[in-house]
Amino acid sequence: MSSLLTEGDLTHEAHVVWLEDPENLDYVRQALDKTPRRRNKPRYARDGRMVGYAELDDHAEADPDSGLYRRRVFFLLPHDRDTQPEGLYQEGAPGEAVDPRTIDVRKVGEKTPRSQRGSCRHNGHPGLTPGAPRTGRSSVAFPLL
Repeated sequence: MSSLLTEGDLTHEAHVVWLEDPENLDYVRQALDKTPRRRNKPRYARDGRMVGYAELDDHAEADPDSGLYRRRVFFLLPHDRDTQPEGLYQEGAPGEAVDPRTIDVRKVGEKTPRSQRGSCRHNGHPGLTPGAPRTGRSSVAFPLL
């Protein structure tokens, strides 16, 4: 599991929504962001792109001081392996990176040989095209963009 998140941080997750097909990604970065809503796509203020996010159940409570909810966001930065296969993360991965195939609702995700070392199937195509709705580990299929 990621050393940066614990399953206790994810107690109120109800769905994981993928904006891109996670089968096409060796790893995703995951972080807890503070958002004003339990559901819907949160704002994204990092470089790179958001590739997925979690939605919370009706029992999730906002932080009493800020009024914001802590939700998991999955993202990639411009120098990550999917867009620069020969770059900084040709081998290895950032600390917050996990294999997206191991992510599930209320499950942090795991580091795997694929996420840490890289896959042997780089096709040189930096962009990803969402495919058909996914019914595997996620509770919500990723939408077509």
